[in-house]
Amino acid sequence: MSTTAWGRPAAGREPAGAALLAWLADSSAPGMCVVTGGAGCGKSALLAWLVRHGTRAGTEGERVVHAFVPLGGLGVRGAVWTLADQLGLVARGPEEFLARLAADRRPVTVVLPDLHAADDPSAFAELVLALNTYDHVRLVVETRSGTAVQVQLADSGAAVMDLDEPQWTDEARRRSWDATHTETMAPPAPPARQQAATVVELDDPAALCAADPWQVTAAFDADPEEHGGLRAAWLRAGQSLCRDQEAAERALVLLTALGDGADPRLRPELARLAATAGWQLEWSRVRGDMVPPWPGPVFAMTTAGLPAGQALLADHEGVPRTVDTTDGTPVGRLPQLPGRPGALCVLADSTVLALDDQGHLHETMLPGAPRPTGLAALLDDGPTPAQRLTDTLRTQLARSPGTALCATPGVVAVGASDGTVHAVTPMSPDEPARTAALHTGPITALTAFDLPVADDGVTVPLLYSGGADGRVRAWSPAADPQPTPVAERRSPVTALSAGRTPRGLALAVAWADGLVELRLLDGGETRHLWPGTAVNALALTAGGSLLIGTDDRLLCLRPQ
Repeated sequence: MSTTAWGRPAAGREPAGAALLAWLADSSAPGMCVVTGGAGCGKSALLAWLVRHGTRAGTEGERVVHAFVPLGGLGVRGAVWTLADQLGLVARGPEEFLARLAADRRPVTVVLPDLHAADDPSAFAELVLALNTYDHVRLVVETRSGTAVQVQLADSGAAVMDLDEPQWTDEARRRSWDATHTETMAPPAPPARQQAATVVELDDPAALCAADPWQVTAAFDADPEEHGGLRAAWLRAGQSLCRDQEAAERALVLLTALGDGADPRLRPELARLAATAGWQLEWSRVRGDMVPPWPGPVFAMTTAGLPAGQALLADHEGVPRTVDTTDGTPVGRLPQLPGRPGALCVLADSTVLALDDQGHLHETMLPGAPRPTGLAALLDDGPTPAQRLTDTLRTQLARSPGTALCATPGVVAVGASDGTVHAVTPMSPDEPARTAALHTGPITALTAFDLPVADDGVTVPLLYSGGADGRVRAWSPAADPQPTPVAERRSPVTALSAGRTPRGLALAVAWADGLVELRLLDGGETRHLWPGTAVNALALTAGGSLLIGTDDRLLCLRPQ
């Protein structure tokens, strides 16, 4: 139950308010409540009361409203981006939003006023009906009586509250309210997008970056022309583009999403517009690019242990590839691995370890890796140090499936679904792993670097772990973990990368809500980026650039 007192609903709607709260508390009740009635009957005032109280700090339990989007005049894509933002998700469109919400099992309550007044009520109703199939989602939907969309929802099995019916009003309290109140109440709105409609020049990058992004989105939704590639780029990264930001930051994100088939005049123009942003785009490879080709979805990536100027990445089919970090050009391809890789690392002898999404560890070799020959190969037919190290790690993963992986010359570590990290020293592959319990819930990302501690080259490994609990922890296996998280947010960590750059030690963190942070630890600076899509992998280069791998893009950016 909530620890914060709720006020009474307006206009004598105490019976309706009490029924809504009882519905929220009843786990056996239908997952959707449709609030309906004629124009002016008080639907908006009732939902205003629910949202105002349900979004206050201190509201707990089943009464919390996690997301609300007034739908009047709004298109489906804009509503999906707003909902995703409020729920800490990233989605390029309705299908991806539904898939990510289905995978995120946190119970949520969503309030959707004015369904009948949306840009396309029928399309919205299809989205609502799809959401209604998720047992962890509670929906409160407002629609006017007698509308086509009310009929569309009629067979959904929802609870229905028709405010034209007398049982939902305390008439004595309504008369008292009417005598002392003349104002109307509406749900507090998300960031303003209700400006008067203006004509947006969709071929002009400067106009797009300066205009109301919700109007740009609506215009591109209504216009199938490609506008030199700007439409595809906008819709690819629109959730980020619709955030409140400077025009230069918007130009940067739009530039990262521009394909190589776009009008060649757009890229230099967007780069000029983005000149004052916190990042400089060095290059991008977008789904469909041909020269150089897009390397495919990036599900895991590393630059550690590879030749200078190379990155190793793996796609959704388990195919590892090496690419040139100067422009993304393909360098080589490794044999396909069993399963979809969740993490990759490279050992000093060029052994590639891959952890699949079932928690199993696999090994292969980089192309061209040196191998024993002649007499040495005949005499040394036992397991290599890398194979013994892998066996030690597999022993740890027999207790709890692996979920993350990293390596440096000084340490190899795996994270597990029980929140523990196991570290092994490559020079002593047969020694038992050192283990630390660092997170509540699964480890979702690991990175490491060897920190110099003396002039003679002696180093100490430092591990950073990210978890489903939204925390980033630091641990040197020779000591106890640091008690305070390095970073913490209300969103799971999806990727980490740490290393030395020309600007000192850096730590890059990606979060499930789409935020990428680059922390320049020596100078205390932080850069933020919202690419507009879920980030699966990060990798810092020795030159100080950051590679960002997603389902549809591979980006290389440098902090300004």
